[in-house]
Amino acid sequence: MALSGMRGLSVFISEIRNCQNKEQERLRVDKELGHIRNRFKNEKGLTVYDKKKYVWKMLYIFMLGYDVDFGHMEAVSLISAPKYPEKQVGYLVTSCLLNENHDFLRLAINTVRNDIIGRNETFQCLALTLVGNIGGRDFAESLAPDVQKLLISSSCRPLVKKKAALCLLRLFRKNPDVVNVDGWSDRMSQLLDERNLGVLTSSMSLFVSLVSNNHEAYWSCLPKCVKVLERLARNQDVPQEYTYYGIPSPWLQVKTMRALQYFPTIEDPNTRRALFEVLQRVLMGTDVVKNVNKNNASHAVLFEALALVMHLDAEKEMMSQCVALLGKFIAVREPNIRYLGLENMTRMLMVTDVQEIIKRHQAQIITSLKDPDISIRRRALDLLYAMCDISNAKDIVEELLQYLGTAEFTMREELALKAAILAEKFAPDLSWYVDVILQLIDKAGDFVSDDIWFRVVQFVTNNEDLQPYAALKAREYLDKPAIHETMMKVSAYLLGEYSHLLARRPGCSPKEIFSIIHEKLPTVSTPTISILLSTYAKILMHSQPPDPELQNQIWAIFSKYETSIDAEIQQRAVEYFALSKKGAALMDILAEMPKFPERESSLIKKAEDTEADTAELSAIKSRAQQQASNALVVTDQHPANEPPQVTQLGMVKIPSINNLENNHVDQEVTQTNGIMGEVEPQNGDILGDLLAIEGPPGVSGTETLTEEGALALAPVGELENAVKPVIDIAERFRDLCVKDSGVLYEDPYVQIGIKAEWRGHQGRLVLFLGNKTTSSLDSVHAVILPPSHLKLELSSVPEIIPPRAQVQCPLEVVNLCPSRDVAVLDFSYKFGTTLVDNKLRLPAVLNKFFHPVTLSAEEFFPQWRSLAAPPLKLQEVVRGVRVMSLGEMTNLLNSLKLIVSPGLDPNANNLVASTTFYSESTQSMLCLVRIETDPADRTQLRLTVASGDSTLTFELKEFIKEQLVSIPAASRPPVLQPTIQPISSSDPGALLAGLL
Repeated sequence: MALSGMRGLSVFISEIRNCQNKEQERLRVDKELGHIRNRFKNEKGLTVYDKKKYVWKMLYIFMLGYDVDFGHMEAVSLISAPKYPEKQVGYLVTSCLLNENHDFLRLAINTVRNDIIGRNETFQCLALTLVGNIGGRDFAESLAPDVQKLLISSSCRPLVKKKAALCLLRLFRKNPDVVNVDGWSDRMSQLLDERNLGVLTSSMSLFVSLVSNNHEAYWSCLPKCVKVLERLARNQDVPQEYTYYGIPSPWLQVKTMRALQYFPTIEDPNTRRALFEVLQRVLMGTDVVKNVNKNNASHAVLFEALALVMHLDAEKEMMSQCVALLGKFIAVREPNIRYLGLENMTRMLMVTDVQEIIKRHQAQIITSLKDPDISIRRRALDLLYAMCDISNAKDIVEELLQYLGTAEFTMREELALKAAILAEKFAPDLSWYVDVILQLIDKAGDFVSDDIWFRVVQFVTNNEDLQPYAALKAREYLDKPAIHETMMKVSAYLLGEYSHLLARRPGCSPKEIFSIIHEKLPTVSTPTISILLSTYAKILMHSQPPDPELQNQIWAIFSKYETSIDAEIQQRAVEYFALSKKGAALMDILAEMPKFPERESSLIKKAEDTEADTAELSAIKSRAQQQASNALVVTDQHPANEPPQVTQLGMVKIPSINNLENNHVDQEVTQTNGIMGEVEPQNGDILGDLLAIEGPPGVSGTETLTEEGALALAPVGELENAVKPVIDIAERFRDLCVKDSGVLYEDPYVQIGIKAEWRGHQGRLVLFLGNKTTSSLDSVHAVILPPSHLKLELSSVPEIIPPRAQVQCPLEVVNLCPSRDVAVLDFSYKFGTTLVDNKLRLPAVLNKFFHPVTLSAEEFFPQWRSLAAPPLKLQEVVRGVRVMSLGEMTNLLNSLKLIVSPGLDPNANNLVASTTFYSESTQSMLCLVRIETDPADRTQLRLTVASGDSTLTFELKEFIKEQLVSIPAASRPPVLQPTIQPISSSDPGALLAGLL
């Protein structure tokens, strides 16, 4: 900013900087805005100098983060000023304050056009910058032809041409249907002959965008791109100002190689040979040096060259050279280079046949699995998984199992799934496969999905030779003092079916098997009790004629559970009790399970589907994804009256726990994470909303207090934070709103995991408090701040967590009535001399008390008609809906346990859904939902919700709106961040990257 001679502005900035706190600053800003508003209203005596000064002040206030909702006309009017200082501030403030749909911009189009077609180069640059920054449709329709003429004009200086190329690039990206580029192949070919590297770089950015949209029209430009690379590779006619640490224009090299990746192939042998010579020169001339800036530039060129080599399917010799080069990179100390080396090895493995060459670096890749940087560990895991085959499966799976014990919670589910898939795909024998899966369950039971142990049961059932071995291994694991519940399930099932094959072994008599299983019964959850009852019945069947003492013990258990509140357990107990009295007939009724039909493994199918999804690793698709971030003009600006949409995490269906029954052990279970899945924060704030009191899942802290549905807790003001979480807490909370296990919070010292089980209006959560450090955590306190509709009871929390230890704290939940309020965990601890206090939302939200139900037309419509009017049936037209297809909306509702019934509504654009809600006040209450969409405008719909309780109807309607509507980021409540209270300046101690 040129502020010389503007003393009033300088004084104002000084006063703002001298403010002692935020409140003083706000008062000073409000005072200044009031003064400026009064001066603009009374324009008499307002000179051009005064107007310029006040507009500069408005821009400064806007940059401080305050709303400036007036003075726009004065800013726009300065664009038409004849002198540069006034015109400059007019252009600059207009481009910052106004969005592309603002009405005032239409008033400036003629002035902007006159500056573009005029002779003053300075004014041309200002106008092109404004058009490029805003990029609106009106500008594209009116000014794109003039910008195109300016770009190809022979009389324009390079500075103007560069601006014109970038301006046209922005207009084309924003409005490809408006900007006419038909027949531009010859013009682009002409621009690629440009000798000025600045113009050539800007033109290449435009060319990348054009060729990504339609490469067929630009085949004639391909040889020109190769000539550009040759010129740069040989450092021919490259001015010093375009040489970066000895590398000729690395930005232009990257863009040119990126453009070449949009062409499917290069047919001309001369062009292909020339290109491979350039690529060979890049591969041979790149090495790791001490200068970080030079490394960054040379590696940007190198990795783009590697992507181009893979895209063009180069000869195997060049591929081997690429792998050898990457092998050097994964062995250096610099973590960024190691990461890029591992990532590009994985890319090469997925698009070329270089597996045997990459295997030579297996030891170094395994070493990277122990790297302190989690991103490097993830890339090493992906690469190990991709390069595994029958020859190295044992070594890799053994490494994964070893790593599983120390890996972060965030990686364990992915690790377990990958190890299970590799063990199944490449098992040298089935006994080894059984050993691997049982070790997997033993080390990471919380992260082993049901379909993994279902698959073990299938293999054991279908292979008679394997049955005694599997039963013996299951028996050995039961001797451990504490085993995971998943291990309890698989062991109970295997011993129920095959323990009679171990009868001659010591400690394996029916009575001993029953005893060791039954002593674990008090520690298991309701679904596992069902499996244990089946196991008892099987043990009794295999011990015919029965031991009277054993029979009486089992009968007593059946009798006890005949009055269980759980219908599944009650039915099993009653039926097994009756069947067990039939004597020898029990042998036929409870005979061994027959063999399962051969079918494709759900795990391997999932892996193949995910590998197909990761085709984004291919060069072309990755280029398309990167394109939006490569603008050299200022990025998109959202309309002032339309804040940016909040990207919402995709919901996924979590299946209920599957019981072993009627030969259906192999039920398909929907997984929440893909094989290669990785959770990345979707918002810029790594902390997320720790206590932006929000509604149910998927709403990113966007609730405000209303008369109809006030929240239990108001947002707390922003506090200074020094201990930062290492995960996106808001994203993890949204995940846990549709998942029943995962990480709730993690910082450098502590990790809090959560596992939940829900049944009816009750729930049981277990908090896993893990100390990641080698020192004790003292003064540990955990208090639940419950909303009025939840009854919460947390077991005692120890005041000290030993080094690298984990404690479990059960939390019982009872839902009293429908509400969207959120419970909060107030958790604090002291590490060394640092006291850290966190308030974390708990995922005991409305949809946790839903039970999926699918209704037929005969069941739905009588209920729908009986709930005829408010307050039991409420209807609302919802606007600002996130744009999604009917399929996406169906998946979203299903993930929330609002089950969509296809075909019930005769209109194909409508959705009908239903669920059952449980609470103490409503008991079991049926809820019905109808969504009527508008095909012409996907941003609005009509929502109708009906139930037998007026409060439930309202809360459910608001809950569904929260899932469908994009909430402006500006309306979010303040974030409560962890509070740190330093007690002394002593070092808190060394930190470990992993947990346990």
